Amino acid sequence: MRRIAIVNSRTFGVRFPDLIDRLKEYAEVEKIFVDRGLRGKALAEKLRGIHFIVASVTPYYDREFFENNSDVVLIARHGIGVDNVDLEAATEHGVLVTRVPGYRERDAVAELAVALALSAVRMVCNASKAVREGRWGDRSRIVGFNIRGKTVGIIGLGNIGSRVAEIFSRGFNAKVLTYDPYISPEKAREHGAELVSLEELLRESHIISLHVPLTPETYHMIGDKELQLMRDGVIIVNTARGELVDTNALIKALKAGKVGYAVFDVVEGEPIGADHPLLKFENVIVTPHIGANTIEGLRGMDESVVEAILDVINGKTPVGLVNTEVLDKGTRAGLSKN
Repeated sequence: MRRIAIVNSRTFGVRFPDLIDRLKEYAEVEKIFVDRGLRGKALAEKLRGIHFIVASVTPYYDREFFENNSDVVLIARHGIGVDNVDLEAATEHGVLVTRVPGYRERDAVAELAVALALSAVRMVCNASKAVREGRWGDRSRIVGFNIRGKTVGIIGLGNIGSRVAEIFSRGFNAKVLTYDPYISPEKAREHGAELVSLEELLRESHIISLHVPLTPETYHMIGDKELQLMRDGVIIVNTARGELVDTNALIKALKAGKVGYAVFDVVEGEPIGADHPLLKFENVIVTPHIGANTIEGLRGMDESVVEAILDVINGKTPVGLVNTEVLDKGTRAGLSKN
C-alpha cells in the first residue's frame, strides 16, 4: 500500500479535507511531526516506509537522509522554497522534488508584503497600541508619509515581486526600482519597474521589499554593508526567507536609527519566541509566516501538492518538478522524459 506522510505541516489539508480524502483514494495518509532539527539517518528511519512526503519548511532533507532511505519517491514542498531539500542528493538517488508554482500564492504573498509596508508607513500597530493604552493624545506624534511619488525597491522580480511592483507603481503611483539579474529591462517595464543595480536600489528606495529565494548567493544578502547604503529611515519588508537578512546587522541598524521599520513575515531561525531581540523594538513588525494564508492561496497550494502526488502515482511528470534532471538519471517512480 502506498503511504503519504504530511510532515511538520499544520496547514496542508486542514481547511480543505476534501483534498485529503482525494489522496486517501490512492494511499494511506498520516500526519507526522518531528523535531525541526532532525535530519540525516535519524530522519530517514523516522520516515521509513513512506513513499510520498508533503514537506513543510522543516526538517532538512540532507544527503545522509537520501542515502539511508530507499522508500521515498517524491518530496512535495507545500510552498515555493525548496531550500530545506538537498536537490543534488535527491536527484542522485532518483527522488522527485516538487514545489508549489509561484502563481498559486502570488496574490496572497504580494498583498501581505504591501500590507506590511503600509502598516509601517502609517505606523498602524503603534497607533492601535496607543489607543488601547489610553494614549489617544499621541495621535499628533504618529505621522507617516504618502507613498505616491516615493521610491520602492523590489529585490527579485519573479512571480511575487512582479505583483508587488505592479501594485506600488499602478496603485500608488510610486517610482519602482528593481534588482534582478535574471530579467531584462523590457520585462521589468512590463510590471511598472525600472531595472537598476542593487547598489542604486539600496541608495534610492524609501521602501525595500525582498522577493528572492534562499540560496548560497542570497544568504545574508542584506548585511552591514547593504544597510549602510540605505536611506535613513528606510522601511524593509521581507516575505521571502528570514535568512536573506543578517539579523545581528539589522539589530545594529535599528539601534542606530538607520532603519525606520523592519516588517517581516519571515525571520532567521524561525519560529521565534517572544523573547527574540527583534521584538524589543517598537519599529519592528513580525507576523508568523502567514504570506500564503488566504483561502485562495492555501487552496491553491494544497491542490498543487495533491496534483503532484497523483501525477506520480499515474506515471506522469509531476506539476512543479524542480529537479528536472532526475528524469535523465531515472527515478524511483520509474518516470522518464518519455
